[in-house]
Amino acid sequence: MAFSFNFDIPLSAGEANDKENTIDQIKDVDLKCLESRSTSSKIKETIEHKVSIDPLSQMENFVPETISIGSLPPLLYLNESVFEETSLDREDTEEILAKTSAQHSDLISGVYEGGLKIWECTYDLLNYIDDEGVTFKGKRVLDLGCGAGLLGILALKNGATRVDFQDYNSTVIEQLTLPNVFLNCDEEDNNSPPPSKRKAFCTSPTIPDHCGFFSGDWGSFLPFMKNKTPEPKYDIIFTSETIYNTDYYASLHCVFSDLLDESGIVYLATKSHYFGVGGGLHLFEKFVDQENLFKIKNLKEINQGLKRHVVSLTFKK
Repeated sequence: MAFSFNFDIPLSAGEANDKENTIDQIKDVDLKCLESRSTSSKIKETIEHKVSIDPLSQMENFVPETISIGSLPPLLYLNESVFEETSLDREDTEEILAKTSAQHSDLISGVYEGGLKIWECTYDLLNYIDDEGVTFKGKRVLDLGCGAGLLGILALKNGATRVDFQDYNSTVIEQLTLPNVFLNCDEEDNNSPPPSKRKAFCTSPTIPDHCGFFSGDWGSFLPFMKNKTPEPKYDIIFTSETIYNTDYYASLHCVFSDLLDESGIVYLATKSHYFGVGGGLHLFEKFVDQENLFKIKNLKEINQGLKRHVVSLTFKK
């Protein structure tokens, strides 16, 4: 059955001319970041997705999965097989579901940058959070390249005052991230109906009050956020499996440098190397060292299969 989430996306004044005027409108954006944006061959403009209804109310017979890691609260999510089996019936203006199915690919550069599948490094970061007792109370958190949004949802469930979710594709935000956030809201209430029966139950006002949802590339996301009043600064930025392509390092670094609070921390989970696209931890560390702005620290190594890492970035004092 076809469905739509019916999100209200307000248009800002002069939006029709955004592509021509965005850079001129932005104040105090790092020069290198502007250069990176203006020379990019493709810019996917950022959209802020406003929550008008519970997206679960538009879905039929969904069956959520549960992730339980150590002492962390259980996290509910929609399994990726749901998207594979129902791709032809889903609202998908970007056509990424059809394209990924036709090409049997989890990544189509500039079209679909992943997000509908939960990769290993997200679990690595969740395990690290559990092992080290990372706390979120009173924190402002950005889940960058969020996909299913599990990292941001965990922060929200553990006292973060603000969590923003960002991914490249609007389809990912609308059909996976947002439903997952609603799936986890009020879940600990003993009076809550079971997850599969909660189609109209999750109407918690905390979601629009304490969350933001954004799609688009990082080159457009940064000036979009810097145009907000007040300009957001995050105590924690989570990002997982996002350094697979060296072409994106400049814009990713700019997001870190401009949106991270001066005492904040970036948690990055990654594979040592991404075959086929060429990125990986060594090349990203080299890029960070050349920029000479952040100190990068290896927090955890996972040697099962292809070597994986959890690292942190903090500003050099």
